[in-house]
Amino acid sequence: MKSEEVRFVWMFVFFDLPVGTKADRRHATRFRKFLKDDGFLMLQLSVYARVCRGEDAADKHGQRVTKNLPPKGSVRTLQVTDKQYARMKLLLGEASFSEQKASEQLVLL
Repeated sequence: MKSEEVRFVWMFVFFDLPVGTKADRRHATRFRKFLKDDGFLMLQLSVYARVCRGEDAADKHGQRVTKNLPPKGSVRTLQVTDKQYARMKLLLGEASFSEQKASEQLVLL
């Protein structure tokens, strides 16, 4: 496959996990750690995203998320094209260092 045929896809993971008990906090921490270890960047407190090289890679990471789900709470995933991701607007505040570097990461792939 030629590099110009590669379609980059961004995968978002949105979650709302309980943290009322010590066990809940442990499960939530493990899930966030898994996301970071799997290459996801934290965009907001419970919103993570990562770039994938094609839909097959996005499906692979979606299966990994499913395999590592905590026992309680809600987790959602969403896939958008790189072009759609580039249209995201930050409406308040400044882009963090990792958000500014994310677009450069795409070029390196």
